[in-house]
Amino acid sequence: MSHRTPAGRVRGLGSAQHGVDHWWAQRLTALALVPLTIWFCVSIIGLIGADHAAFVSWLSTPGRAVAMLLLVVATFHHMKLGLQTVIEDYVHGRGWNAALLVLNSFACITLGVACAFAIVKMALGG
Repeated sequence: MSHRTPAGRVRGLGSAQHGVDHWWAQRLTALALVPLTIWFCVSIIGLIGADHAAFVSWLSTPGRAVAMLLLVVATFHHMKLGLQTVIEDYVHGRGWNAALLVLNSFACITLGVACAFAIVKMALGG
């Protein structure tokens, strides 16, 4: 039994399966962000009063650097997915919609790469 309307069957319109992947990716990044954010907050609280050299020393541990990179990747991917949903739902002009989606992708990638570069630079002793 099909749940599509007669008009939808005639036009061949139906699920493009895009929404399910997007929904799962958003849930998985949110799930990954829970322990990573808790770890980050606890770590930063432990570094209150520390100087830059102490932070760089703390970050130079491979496990911490990897955890920070995972936090950055999950954060910016989750942000991109969330903003994409907002743009698709509330921006109705086709040109504006496309422009904002491209800007969203470029901004998230640029900021994520900049954060990753800073983490790697500090972790390697820079």
